[in-house]
Amino acid sequence: MNGTFRSALNRPGHLRIVGAHNGLTAALAQRAGFDAVWAGGLGISASYQVADAGLLTMTEFLGAAVSMKAACRLPIIADVDAGFGDVNVVRRMVQMYEAAGIDAICIEDKQYPKRNSFRDGHELEDPRVFARKIAVAKAAQSGPDFVVVARLESLIARQGMNDALARAELYHEAGADALLIHSRESHAGEIQEFCARWQGAGYDVPVLCVPTTYANVTARELGAMGISGVIYANHVVRAATKAVIDVLASIVKHDSTAEVESEITTLSELFEVIGMSDVLGDIPWQGVSEPADRG
Repeated sequence: MNGTFRSALNRPGHLRIVGAHNGLTAALAQRAGFDAVWAGGLGISASYQVADAGLLTMTEFLGAAVSMKAACRLPIIADVDAGFGDVNVVRRMVQMYEAAGIDAICIEDKQYPKRNSFRDGHELEDPRVFARKIAVAKAAQSGPDFVVVARLESLIARQGMNDALARAELYHEAGADALLIHSRESHAGEIQEFCARWQGAGYDVPVLCVPTTYANVTARELGAMGISGVIYANHVVRAATKAVIDVLASIVKHDSTAEVESEITTLSELFEVIGMSDVLGDIPWQGVSEPADRG
């Protein structure tokens, strides 16, 4: 992608963003032609074999995001749950993520400990408390390109559209560069209503969404509603898990890998993805004598 994530997000049209959980999956996202990578909490937590419930530390999440940044040229949008703590933690978090070259963070307005959005029992943060987190996050960044996304969980928590819009206005006033409106309905009706009412109120702040439960809606259709970024947040880790389960079951069942060889990537394909051709061979030193044998 040419330019910064900020500039891309504010251009006409919509970005296709896909969730990754390590360097390999980030590289594959670039290879597939996506516009940016979502360093998602569910995928990263799953890679550690822990629940997506605020159990990993900030440094563990940051380490995963850094490995993705090193593996591809795409912008990295880091899911940072509810910010890992109070405003002091949020300030330090922004400084660390920006210094590591991460392009954006996305903070959700839930109380700690967070719950995955597709589970029940959500407790939203007081909107004024969360708005202060956004303001502190923006004040903490050192350069103009770092992006802070405020994630609205009102619809997930069944607090209604008016609550979502009121929070969106407050977070925008606090300095959020973009909003993420989340829904777990099986259709995009809530997304369409939010975008229509948000734009109708005169706001042009970019809005992102995560169409996990309304999978039949295309990115083009969401873009026509006013969505600037469509995040396929958890499909890579789900696909990887399914593939590994099936391959391991086949090996156990057939007592060999013969049945799965045609279904998995070849070694040459894997070598190409990870850059084996770039590995230097055993190149002799020229003009440098061997160290003396000191006995």
